[in-house]
Amino acid sequence: MTRKLALLGSAICFALSAGSACADDLPVRKAGLWELKLVTTGSPVPEMTMQHCTDETVDKEMSNNVSPMAKQICAKQEIKKTATGYVSDSECSVAGVSTTSHAEITGDFNSAYTVKSNSHAQGGVAGAAGRDSTMTVQAKWLGACKADQKPGDIVMPGGFKMNVRDMDKLKALLPK
Repeated sequence: MTRKLALLGSAICFALSAGSACADDLPVRKAGLWELKLVTTGSPVPEMTMQHCTDETVDKEMSNNVSPMAKQICAKQEIKKTATGYVSDSECSVAGVSTTSHAEITGDFNSAYTVKSNSHAQGGVAGAAGRDSTMTVQAKWLGACKADQKPGDIVMPGGFKMNVRDMDKLKALLPK
């Protein structure tokens, strides 16, 4: 169960940080309800679809919360604007696992965007030989948040609900 929660927390962090302006030069998403579909290969993270109610304040807060964590665990973290969107390259190490990743972000932050990430993890649970994985996040704007939602609310598969403003709870799900 702990491993599932750790994987879930990792997937949430990836999806939200990649899709929600992890870097200062990424635009914030249009306020409202976003659907994020995660599809992975070569990783134990299951395919999942979640909904995230957001606004400009939440996206900026997430960036401010994720950036210090990323700076602690990543020796390299670069995001560059391209003709079609953004490209991100990073080298991070956490819980004895070193991960190198390359992501391409296309689309716009008002209606739909896609994040395609390729990564290579080595050490720890990934083993000495390492493991390659890909993750695609397809995000689309659905409209206004539902009446019972507030900015930051996420609804995961199975109805699990949380708010990204509770970042300390999210951090507790990540492997040490």
